[in-house]
Amino acid sequence: MAPVATTDDRESGVPTATVDRIAALKAEKAAESTVFNPFYSPSIGDDGDSTYKFAEFKPSFPDLSWPPLTEVAVSDRGLLADPEKKSLFSAASKVRHLTPAIGTELLGIDLRQLSETQKDELALLVAERGVVFFRDQEIDIHGQLNLARHWGPLHKHATTPIPRNGMEEVHIVYNDASRRPDPASFSKLELWHTDVSYEIQPPSTTSLKVITGPEYGGDTLWSSGYALYSSFSPGFQKYLEGLTALHSAVAQADGSRAAGLPVRREPIETIHPVVRVHPVTGWKSIYVNPGFTRRIVGVPKAESDAILQLLFRQIGENPDFQVRFKWEPNSIAFWDNRIVTHSATFDFYPETRHALRATPHGEKPLSVAEYEAQTGKVAKDRQIEIWRQKGLDPVSQVAVSNPTKAARYND
Repeated sequence: MAPVATTDDRESGVPTATVDRIAALKAEKAAESTVFNPFYSPSIGDDGDSTYKFAEFKPSFPDLSWPPLTEVAVSDRGLLADPEKKSLFSAASKVRHLTPAIGTELLGIDLRQLSETQKDELALLVAERGVVFFRDQEIDIHGQLNLARHWGPLHKHATTPIPRNGMEEVHIVYNDASRRPDPASFSKLELWHTDVSYEIQPPSTTSLKVITGPEYGGDTLWSSGYALYSSFSPGFQKYLEGLTALHSAVAQADGSRAAGLPVRREPIETIHPVVRVHPVTGWKSIYVNPGFTRRIVGVPKAESDAILQLLFRQIGENPDFQVRFKWEPNSIAFWDNRIVTHSATFDFYPETRHALRATPHGEKPLSVAEYEAQTGKVAKDRQIEIWRQKGLDPVSQVAVSNPTKAARYND
């Protein structure tokens, strides 16, 4: 039997319980404007420690106005690299691949000493492996920026903080005890992203150096767009290759304004192919991400939602596509934003995590059809190419080609 309201609002005739519920919902709605998603509203926290070693790199938000970005010519330096990367690998004491799909760690290299040839080979290695890690690196932010400039013109972010010393091309990642992440304002799935994918020419070989971090926690995970593409049936791959998607900067700009912060360049929305081809490797990669991709263009909303949710869940939840990195002070990661998606863990409060990012622009994303028309080459599936290199028959390796064969893997 349903409960009966025994007390009424005498003027409206509405039960008091209902009035109270409506008031609570209004209060909840009003409070939403003060709950910031940490992805779209950058941290404005500061613990006030004036003795902090890297105080000049604490976040600041100058009230500046920048013009819209325009297209610039970018030629990928990886095209000049030795495919065997002899110069880079001979300088390393160890080359350690972390998973089959993604992630390599190089030991024994001082990034301050890289030659032009080694820089080109590093760009190629990152393009092939998605993300490459180094530890114990003394390279400073000036060297990090110079290395990034070797790969392309540097991106300046419209909303995220720049260091107090005014270096506009440096992106700051900073969290300390003064601001605790609120999980009520975000889900972990939506924190997976490819940096500023809404730009006309989104980033290429991006670097992040952690200068202060917790003893444990604050890891970063990367997920391979190559592996995601390879995981699908040939028919679905072909379907995805014909699609485009809208990437939007609006939520990020709105988040900054909601936090009372300036937006230095007006937000844009850009349409990119769902499957893009890396200009150096020629491999196909899924290019959508929960952070900035809003819809598939030209299909019904239900279809768009279904496709994006499938892709987003595979990015964030399929461990076969991922690598996870535990940071240490002076660790640095280089990843290719064109072919990987990443997310950081927010598990280290109240410790401080502080990192500096340098972000070169890449080319305007090319669809499979555009790549093949412009280059005269055939775009390829990374996994099939690797099987061929190993002397395997790619057709026999595709599970969907023999759906009646029972899987024997167990763990």
